[in-house]
Amino acid sequence: MDFLKRYGHFCCFVGMVMLLMACSARKLSKVDQTGVQITQADPTIFFHDGQYYLYGTDGDDAHQGIKVFRSADLENWEEAVGVLDGYALHSRVAYGDRGFWAPQVWEHAGRFYMAYTANENIAIASGSSPLGPFAQVEQQPLIADGKQIDPFIFHDDDGKTYLFHVRLQAGNRIFVAELEDGYRGIVAGTLKECIHAELKWENTDEVDWPVVEGPTVIKYEGRYYLFYSANDFRNKQYAVGVAVADKVYGPWERIGESPLLSMANTHWAGTGHGDVFRNDKGWYYICHTHYSDEKVGPRKTAIVPFAFVHDKNHQIAIPRFDASAFRHLYARKKE
Repeated sequence: MDFLKRYGHFCCFVGMVMLLMACSARKLSKVDQTGVQITQADPTIFFHDGQYYLYGTDGDDAHQGIKVFRSADLENWEEAVGVLDGYALHSRVAYGDRGFWAPQVWEHAGRFYMAYTANENIAIASGSSPLGPFAQVEQQPLIADGKQIDPFIFHDDDGKTYLFHVRLQAGNRIFVAELEDGYRGIVAGTLKECIHAELKWENTDEVDWPVVEGPTVIKYEGRYYLFYSANDFRNKQYAVGVAVADKVYGPWERIGESPLLSMANTHWAGTGHGDVFRNDKGWYYICHTHYSDEKVGPRKTAIVPFAFVHDKNHQIAIPRFDASAFRHLYARKKE
């Protein structure tokens, strides 16, 4: 798939155009000047029964648990509606006592599940509602050895379930492993690395501990698309890349040699670490940015639509972000 590298040159040109569009986009949002700024980093959106539920790493206190926000239209949000003081998952009923990060929520057999990070380990809790409480009978991590963060559960169309996640070893590296039935652990012998930081944009400061993280995987037109972020999250050049594979275990090949979503086209520092979802209007990426050019946190939640566009040879569909529609999210203040 060498054509993916050639596509990178085209992306640079598109990025310049999108940058100009993004500067105007910040003035177009209907809700930019009202409500409470949503400051959920590493966000994810789960849709159920006509409602969107937003979860993330809490900008006020990530040592309590995972909050949830709710909306019927992706614009008007209710602030912190989880059943445990605004939290859908709380340290009182689930594994961990610090660093609740990067959740993902899904439904299976009438029950709701949340994969999340706590104490630099991955855990999975369940509940009867998207509002929580997500809890565990046995409060323990999914994997006993090492440190792992940023879980993403992928249900393939062959009936198997996989855990994409980040392992902290010689940098932040993205791995995949098959999950056991009942989400009890990973299947022995199935763990394999997907990608680590190799490109120049993925380690702009040339640090000894390079970072790729925040994996989200979808399957489109028979191929696997891995959305990920690179650089330390405090770096203004924190950004989003996409890799493609024909099989869930790879090999994974990047689309171009530059990020597809970054400060260059959103005009916001620290754009990255999000999740993909789709509704009847199209595809979206929910992510976060720095609070401002001078201040990293609390990180601000944002959303941007994208579409799959074929290159001139129609060999593969490329996700193209519409930075002109990039916007931050706000919630209605609690009375």
